[in-house]
Amino acid sequence: MNDPAPRSATSWLMNRPYLLLSLSSLFWAGNIVLGRFIAADFPPMALSFLRWAFACLIVLPFAWPHLRAEWPVLRKHLPILTLLTLTGLAGYNAIAYLGLRYTEALNALLIQSSGPLIVALWSFVLLGIRLTWPQTIGIGISLLGVLTILSRGDPVALTSIHLNKGDLIFTTALIIFGLYSVLAVKRPAIHPLTFMGFTSGYATVLLIPAVIAEAASGHTPSLSVNNALTLAYVAIFPSILAYLFFNRGVELIGANRAAPFFHLIPVFGSVLAIAFLGERPQLFHVAGYALVLTGVVIAARRTSAVAEA
Repeated sequence: MNDPAPRSATSWLMNRPYLLLSLSSLFWAGNIVLGRFIAADFPPMALSFLRWAFACLIVLPFAWPHLRAEWPVLRKHLPILTLLTLTGLAGYNAIAYLGLRYTEALNALLIQSSGPLIVALWSFVLLGIRLTWPQTIGIGISLLGVLTILSRGDPVALTSIHLNKGDLIFTTALIIFGLYSVLAVKRPAIHPLTFMGFTSGYATVLLIPAVIAEAASGHTPSLSVNNALTLAYVAIFPSILAYLFFNRGVELIGANRAAPFFHLIPVFGSVLAIAFLGERPQLFHVAGYALVLTGVVIAARRTSAVAEA
């Protein structure tokens, strides 16, 4: 008697692409802030390895029946699954954490704002899909909102942001994830838990050589209660839930319409700063939030019956 209600709630959630993509952005905003927070204590390869190892252990009991039933499908589509695992999980996260060791969270959030344009470029190169005019206008408006938040309402402040090698590394990671975002629609028709369980375990295995090399160079994690709690958050929210939600959102509305939700990451980052770091809400926050939300709504709206990537 208690089973239908939870299933109904899950079904409702998994068919709300805008909510799913918004939650993904919220979880990833926390990942950037916390990833920068523990960057000095956790080498990037170890952090990425432990993130996916714990994520796999958490999701495996739920995914196991689906993994067993769909194993033949996984074997048949191993090449695309390998590419998705390398780009979206193992490669992207390890490189992003490496970049966060050398840059500030503000720079990372600023670079993150280019995500929709990177996805649009990959969509055009790989699938021949162009941005529609509403998508272009919406991305432009939301980008203006992001810059308003990050500059604290003073455009001149953006000129004082100094780029470093960490920014280049983080940009590389974002380009890789943009590729994953577009290719995600090519994944085989399998249960979401099958995909999550397989790719998280696969990413863990692929990262083993990098972790060994990192440890051999003298870089090992520093364990503490705060770091353990951060790792738990990273394994559950930006890993399991964010990827499940993001993949489903892309499946429902396509990569180009989903990409503008990346602009919510700096928005949520500033909200987290207000909530947990004591930053006071300012007028530029309100203006920036309004611009981002307006742009996302315009860009994410369906403009035709033609399916998008």
